Amino acid sequence: MKPGALILFVVLSLWATRVNATTKGLSQIVTPELEPEGDLSISLQIQDNRIGDPYELQAEMGVTKWAEVAIFQGFKPNEEIFATEIGLLRQEPYLLSIGFTNWSPRSGVDPQPYIEAGYYTEHHKFIAGAIRTASKNEAILGYAYDFNHAFRAQIDFQSGEENSSTIGFTWNITSDFQVNPAIYFRNYHPERVMGYVVFTYTFHLWAKGPKEKSPNVPGE
Repeated sequence: MKPGALILFVVLSLWATRVNATTKGLSQIVTPELEPEGDLSISLQIQDNRIGDPYELQAEMGVTKWAEVAIFQGFKPNEEIFATEIGLLRQEPYLLSIGFTNWSPRSGVDPQPYIEAGYYTEHHKFIAGAIRTASKNEAILGYAYDFNHAFRAQIDFQSGEENSSTIGFTWNITSDFQVNPAIYFRNYHPERVMGYVVFTYTFHLWAKGPKEKSPNVPGE
């Protein structure tokens, strides 16, 4: 990694092909909730090389109550991928966000804009939206069930033959450290099962408001 990219990674410090790099959410798709203001999440993602880069570093920062930024550092290929999300509606149970993902200047890949809505209750999280990838629009769908503050089961889907359906879970080992393993089933070859896991640690760089909720903790 070049020094300039490393500095940017630290300062701003989401599936490793350009299609699959997303703001941290479920296993594959973007989700409409935001990283809390002042929180910085650093992740290591390990996955089947048929999905993309087998190892990837990720950073996601809540810069305000209504905006977050993210950067990915891949190694095969060596590239940086940028994403951002803006919350237009944040009155739970209703959420609405817009943003872009998969912008890779080094590889000449343009940002992919998306819009996404969510309906979030204490236990059930429903997500639906659309993303513009290259010359086509693709649907994104997701569902999560929070058993408690430590465990969440989740499924998601993104249309397009290069994308997948996934099933997985999130385990918050502590309030700041979590692991998210998942299995991917390619849309065009569902019999091809691929593994994925991401480890995430969240740093609280400045104080959150007393009512701020963290999307990283199931049940909040």
